[in-house]
Amino acid sequence: MPANERALIDAAALRQWELQAAQAGLDLMARAGAAIAHWLRQHYPPPRQLLFAAGSGNNGGDALIAARLLLADYAVSVWQPQPPATAAAQAAEQQYLAAGGRLDSTLSALPPAELLIDGLFGAGLNRPLDAGWQAQIAALDALPCPRVALDVPSGLDAWNGCVQGAALPADHTLALLCHKPGLFTADGRDYSGRVELLTLDCPPALVPAAQGELLAANLAPLRRRHNSNKGSFGSVSIIGGCAGMGGAALLAGRAALALGAGKVRIHSLDARLSLDPLWPELMIAPLGNTSSLAADEVVAIGPGLGQSPQAHRILASVLAHPGALLLDADALNLLAGDPALQQQLRQRPRPAVITPHPAEAARLLGCSTAAVQQDRLAAVRRLAAKLGVIAVLKGAGSLLCGSDGYYRLCAAGNAALASAGQGDILSGSIAALLAQGQDETSAAGNAVWLHASAGDSYLADAGGPIGLRASSTLPLMQQLLNQQLAGSDHDYHHRKPPF
Repeated sequence: MPANERALIDAAALRQWELQAAQAGLDLMARAGAAIAHWLRQHYPPPRQLLFAAGSGNNGGDALIAARLLLADYAVSVWQPQPPATAAAQAAEQQYLAAGGRLDSTLSALPPAELLIDGLFGAGLNRPLDAGWQAQIAALDALPCPRVALDVPSGLDAWNGCVQGAALPADHTLALLCHKPGLFTADGRDYSGRVELLTLDCPPALVPAAQGELLAANLAPLRRRHNSNKGSFGSVSIIGGCAGMGGAALLAGRAALALGAGKVRIHSLDARLSLDPLWPELMIAPLGNTSSLAADEVVAIGPGLGQSPQAHRILASVLAHPGALLLDADALNLLAGDPALQQQLRQRPRPAVITPHPAEAARLLGCSTAAVQQDRLAAVRRLAAKLGVIAVLKGAGSLLCGSDGYYRLCAAGNAALASAGQGDILSGSIAALLAQGQDETSAAGNAVWLHASAGDSYLADAGGPIGLRASSTLPLMQQLLNQQLAGSDHDYHHRKPPF
């Protein structure tokens, strides 16, 4: 996907964009209706019985224009529960009627549909739907046919991805002008289906500056020369693994090795953990003193760390580490309970990476988990600004943000990754990419993408999301990484052998 098609903006920027387009003489509604009609012809060719659900706003106007353009080749019905409320939508209604179209306000009176086109509510919906609208959504949801949503599935908040009381699931969503972040995070993935962008051929001069983007991997810098050794790919230290939680540290260490770190040490808080018999390459020893950590070593602290006084002391010491640093799990819980540690984190000359799940993010922000999930984008921005870090808010549609507020949203991944230990795998993976020289934003973004895409690979192969263990995710990530490098590295991987 080209970079300009990955761009994400907010509601205010979209309104300004639409206003400037109108001032430039562009009829965006006409362009949207034509693009929708063209897409429907390509994907659902005639003859078919189409049902358009047209709301009172401009989303309904888009639907009416598309319906008019398809009258000649399809059996078209339009359900319009309320009359148009905007001048542009009123004009679209008149054009539809003048072309011989009919409008019905009673859904049950319409013939059975082979395809439902949802143009009830668009990106402007910013309130919960009342009981009457929820009943209408339920009636549409009961129709036994595929659904195509125009811009946003009705009832879904386009900006935070939360359902506004009720929402109509779509098989396809046609995003208009630009992608909306709510299609890919929180509830969005469950309601949007396959998302495709219709840019409406808007002149580039009118396109506003992006405030974020859909995450794309850039793994080419990880390609390797033949003339290299383990020292070429950095060292990682994992600090954690207290009594009863050694597995978390082992998973993070294994991930760091699997994703390419040259050397990996596990500093365990449990002296009994001295060997990983399945991965004997891991060097395991207690952490005597944080001064033993090399300045260029990547440190990941938190997996299985616990919240003991010893863990607190180690974290306070590690925050002074001059090299790359990642905090996860109990390191974040300790951080949440100690303002002095937070201040120490903010003062680091090099920003750390933190990888909270929603509950950990809520503790750091002093709010409820529900509040984090209600506006995940606002939450990750607050985390990054408050702590001066690169924040990765895990979950459906993981978000990555720095203190400048610019964010990246991962559209990959699925519920296969909702299992114990997956966060440890992600932490070790980010540490591995940091050790190989990637900056914090690149390492976090690439690891998030690889981890999420591994979940998608499992879903495709297994036929469903159930049963993916964290340790089984690593071979999938290794394969994806090497496949990506093989596709981008023409200098080394595609050179003929010298014999």
